[in-house]
Formats: sequence, structure tokens, C-alpha cells
Amino acid sequence: MEDYYINIVLDDEKFKKIESAGLTDQVKEIDGKKMIQVGVNQKEYKKISKSFPDITTDSSNAFVLPEGAENILMGFIVNMKTLDVMKAAIMKLYSPLAGKEIRSRIH
Repeated sequence: MEDYYINIVLDDEKFKKIESAGLTDQVKEIDGKKMIQVGVNQKEYKKISKSFPDITTDSSNAFVLPEGAENILMGFIVNMKTLDVMKAAIMKLYSPLAGKEIRSRIH
């Protein structure tokens, strides 16, 4: 069971990519928009929220990634032909130094 979901709104171009990956059965209509939802566990969500501190979840624990990160995630989905991509995608999306001050050891 996933704790959170990344919502990806599908415009015509993204829908065609999902269609070519054979994932149209995963498309949902939420608030009148076609989208897919990628499941994220608690640990993955913590990493993503460190990399993107402006992310907020809605009442269903769903959120949207910034455009660049969303494009990376879409690439994984299309290449792997599944929505179960977070174990691989988190390595590209997570930046452990995001928001940290760079310190020097020079005295």
C-alpha cells in the first residue's frame, strides 16, 4: 500500500506516451483531468520533500512534482512500461544536498 501519490496530468503528448507504453488502463480522471498516479511510500516521500521543499499534498496525499522532475519520472514510466518506477526514479529525483549550505573545510 502506498502512502502518497504523484499526480501527473496528461496533456495530449503525455497521453500518447502513456498509450505507447501500453498503460492507458492506468489513466484516471480526477477533477475533469486525465492523469496517472505513481505510488510513493513514506521513505520516498521524505526524500522527495527534501529535494522539493515547496511540495504540498492534497487531502488524498497526492502531490505534483515540478516540471523537470515530472519529465524525468515520465521517462522512467515510458521506458519501463509501468507506474511502479519509484525505486529506480528516486535516485534521479532525490538530491541529498538540496537545501543544505555548502561548507568548506579550509581553515
